[in-house]
Amino acid sequence: MSMDGGWVKGQRYLNRELSWIAFNQRVLELAVDTKTPLLEQAKFSAIFSNNLDEFFMVRVASLIAQVESQSSRCSIDGRSAEQQLEAVQKRLEPLLKQQQQHLNRRLRPQLERRGVGILDHRQLSRRQKDWLASFFRNKIQPVLTATRLNTPGIPFPFISSLSLNLAVEVRGQASGNRELIRIKLPKKNSPRFITLPEALHGERSEAIHLCVPLEQVMEHNLKALLPGRQITSVSVFRVTRDADLALREEEAEDLMEAMQTSLRRRTAGGEVVRLELSAGTPAAVQRQLTAGMGVPRARVNRVDGLLGLDDLMELQGINAPTLKQPPFRGSTPAPLQRCQSPEEGRQASESIFRVIRRGDVLLHHPFDRFETTVEEFIHQASLDPSVQAIKITLYRVSKDSPIIASLIAAAEEGKQVLALVELKARFDEDNNIRWARQLERSGVHVVYGVIGLKTHTKIALVIRREKGTLQAYSHVGTGNYNSKTAALYTDLGLLSADPALGQDLISLFNYLTGFSKQSAYRKLLVAPTTLRAEMLKLIDREIEHARTGLPSGIKAKMNALVDQGLIDKLYDASAAGVKIELIVRGACSCTSGIAGLSETIRVRSIVGRFLEHSRLFWFENNGQPQVWFGSADWMPRNLDRRVEAVVPVENQELVGRIQQLLELYLQDNQASWHLQSDGRYRAPEPAQGGSSAQVQLMRGV
Repeated sequence: MSMDGGWVKGQRYLNRELSWIAFNQRVLELAVDTKTPLLEQAKFSAIFSNNLDEFFMVRVASLIAQVESQSSRCSIDGRSAEQQLEAVQKRLEPLLKQQQQHLNRRLRPQLERRGVGILDHRQLSRRQKDWLASFFRNKIQPVLTATRLNTPGIPFPFISSLSLNLAVEVRGQASGNRELIRIKLPKKNSPRFITLPEALHGERSEAIHLCVPLEQVMEHNLKALLPGRQITSVSVFRVTRDADLALREEEAEDLMEAMQTSLRRRTAGGEVVRLELSAGTPAAVQRQLTAGMGVPRARVNRVDGLLGLDDLMELQGINAPTLKQPPFRGSTPAPLQRCQSPEEGRQASESIFRVIRRGDVLLHHPFDRFETTVEEFIHQASLDPSVQAIKITLYRVSKDSPIIASLIAAAEEGKQVLALVELKARFDEDNNIRWARQLERSGVHVVYGVIGLKTHTKIALVIRREKGTLQAYSHVGTGNYNSKTAALYTDLGLLSADPALGQDLISLFNYLTGFSKQSAYRKLLVAPTTLRAEMLKLIDREIEHARTGLPSGIKAKMNALVDQGLIDKLYDASAAGVKIELIVRGACSCTSGIAGLSETIRVRSIVGRFLEHSRLFWFENNGQPQVWFGSADWMPRNLDRRVEAVVPVENQELVGRIQQLLELYLQDNQASWHLQSDGRYRAPEPAQGGSSAQVQLMRGV
């Protein structure tokens, strides 16, 4: 099996948008894979849909804006915005069809046979229908609002992005006038799938869980909401709007207020970039919806099945262990096992700071538990009377964050606490505003970063008084300070007491708070000041080694590779004979294995149970490897428009561990998709005794 990555023979680069779709197709392949447990299939289908929503809200919206502004801008592979939109639509159509067919023909029937039924209303008994009718009257109907969509002289009402809606055609029994009514599904007040009580399982008495889609419950009980009207058709529709926030920081006196205003504009609605309709929607209803919202035909998708399949994630709450992956709980790294805060207020047998002073500690989440490593580091800092200050960058934070609690506790103890909260973290802006307000009220000094740049770096600094001097303890990572994603994403982190690294973080925090114009660092590579240039130099050194017959090689792992300058430099390295192994999870514009261009470059993508999120860079350096990891992908935005930090790994024991880690990924033949010279990804063909990097790491290898 192979997947088209969007390459056209003779071109130097792969299209970013089509390459990203190829990545999301790899996610869909996990959903349709018969080896994936059934409820995990539903989960990956939900992830596929959620990814696609964001893709439309940001990437497709950007292409539409380019077309409407008559921009002459082309993609890295030379396509106009209009050509890219056409290619995107063509590539997505079969994937969306595959997703629906899998759900309707395989997943739902198989789940039902295993005791988990997502039932259609027509399958229900009279008792079940009566119960749902009562549920509708008591729990749903009171919060519903019916809005006319075709009232002459009245503007078409606003339809919020990603909301599910019923379009109901009715006729008045007295007047016979035809009306089109919109009713929004109250998903904030009700789950998408309404669970039937066990007492009503009836013939399915052995079932684990039975539920009915909310829109069907509403459709079959609309007469209670619309008395005196004849219902002639009911359709389901959903719109996706442009969600990119345009924020002119230079003109905003109060960044938080400006961001809140921008968020209100997002809620008020950008342009509609996609209109999804249930397959049976009458042509007249479609015409009214498209005319009312100004949606051209090219942006309309008819869906033969349930809309909004991101809601399948709700099924993860079902208690059916045999239909899911076995739960996984990582372990605590050996150096940190004696410095955990025990229960009932007892002190740890050893301070985490003493352990870090003995040597750098490498972390790999979720295989190393986030709670007993990073959270414990901040927790002990908040309680330790010798700690004078804590500084941290917060990009995406979980809603119930132990790190936030520790920062607040530290501030209340009188410590100096600085939190840089990135208000422009896409789709987390509102959450971050709430955290910023709460931190400020608790005495934490909150800042919002450098004007014109998004702060994406993942760094924390603890300053501790020891024997009359101040000692810096550092954490630099690839992932957010977020306990939820730390259990779902693979990320690297380094805990260190290295004085030079500590000074770099002090300088970087001073830059972020506006108190320095720092452009040089002792150890860190920092975007947008030094990272791009230093990465190019590191590749140039491998080129020189290859040309002079010395050992050379590059291994890099990242989420996306679309920066033209770095891709061109990799092509130069390939021409010089440097062996290059790339592990790129998502969009990759670099080709692989093309004679005379990328002959020595191999690209693979690992898609498995956990989202591969770490960014790791290995340079052979004549047999003396240099290793770096950090927050930056090789994308223009990360290198030029964000604050990023990449840290060197200098402890030789840790370098050896990273070498083993890279080899695990490069030997993976169960979750590794290989980019072919024709631009397509070849699916893994696991043999008996095959290797999965994530499975090996879960086993403690």
